Amino acid sequence: MKNKNLKILVIRFSSIGDIVLTSPVVRCLKEQIEGLELHYLSKKTFEAVLAGNPHIDKLHFFENSLSECIAALKKEKFDYVIDLHHNLRTLLIKTSLGVNSRSFDKLNWHKWLLVNFKKNILPAKHIVDRYLKTIEFLGVKNDGKGLDYFLTNEYDLKNMLPESHLNFISVVIGAQHDTKRLPVDRLIELCSKINHPVVLLGGLEDAERGEKIALKAGKHVFNACGKFKLDQSAFLIKMSEKVISHDTGLMHIAAAFNKQILSVWGNTVPEFGMYPYKVDHSHIFEVKGLSCRPCSKIGHNTCPKGHFKCMNQINLNLVIDQANG
Repeated sequence: MKNKNLKILVIRFSSIGDIVLTSPVVRCLKEQIEGLELHYLSKKTFEAVLAGNPHIDKLHFFENSLSECIAALKKEKFDYVIDLHHNLRTLLIKTSLGVNSRSFDKLNWHKWLLVNFKKNILPAKHIVDRYLKTIEFLGVKNDGKGLDYFLTNEYDLKNMLPESHLNFISVVIGAQHDTKRLPVDRLIELCSKINHPVVLLGGLEDAERGEKIALKAGKHVFNACGKFKLDQSAFLIKMSEKVISHDTGLMHIAAAFNKQILSVWGNTVPEFGMYPYKVDHSHIFEVKGLSCRPCSKIGHNTCPKGHFKCMNQINLNLVIDQANG
C-alpha cells in the first residue's frame, strides 16, 4: 500500500504479554504501508517492551492525566487509530481525536459464556490473528513471521549467571494471578527432577518463592527472580535451551524468540487464544474436563472452589519428560 503521508496510532496499554502479541500488527503495518509514520500508545510501565522496536517511529505514554495525554496526541494529527485495547479510556481517546479508527473485538461475551456456562463459541483463532483482522481494511495481511521482541541492550551471560548455569532451562515461576501459577511445592517437585541446570525467572514479587524453590529443589537450580530487569530476563529467555512457563508475559517473549515452550495452564485455558504463537516446538499441559475450569478469563488470588485441581492435578511427569528429553 502506498501512502507517503499516512500516520497511524496503535493503542495497547497493558500488559507485557498482550503488548508482545501486538508486535505482528506493528511490523505488518510498517512493512506493508510505504512511508507510514507509526506511533504507539501504552503505559510508561511497559516502555521496555516497546523501546527497542524499530518499526515504531514514536512512543506515547499514558501516566496520570488522560486530558494531557489526549492533548499531546491531538497535536500529531493522526489519520487512523488502531485500538487493540478497546475499553472506556480508549473510547474517550478515539472520540477526542475525532479520526478514523478501528477497534479490536475482545469477544467478552464469548469469554463470559465460556467462564460461566462452559459453552465455547470462541473462534478457533489465536488473538494475534484477531488483532491482525483489525487492520485488514488497510490492505495489510499477516506475513506469517510470528512475534517480535527487540532487546534494547547487549548482555553477557557470564556476567549474569554462575558458570555452572550457562546452558540452562528457564522456569518462569511468576504470573499476574495466583491461580495461573503452580504452587511452590509443585514447582519444587518439578525443578528437583529436571536433570539440567535450571534458572528461575520472575519479578521481585517472586523472589521469596524462588529462594524456597532453589533451596529445596537442589543446587542445579539458580534463583534469578527479582535480580534482573525485564529486558535482561528476556535475554535469559533467548539464551535458554527450553522454557517452562505459566500463561504469562515471558511465555510470549519466549515465543518471539521461537524457543521450545512447555506451558502449564491453571484456571485460564488456551481456547481464549493466548497460547504460544507460531512456535516450532510447543507443548501445553493442562487438566481437561474440570467442571470449574475456566473460572475466570484472567485469574484469582485463590481458587474459588478451594481445591485448586487445575494446578494440583497437572501431571508433572509429562512436563519433566519433555524438559529432560
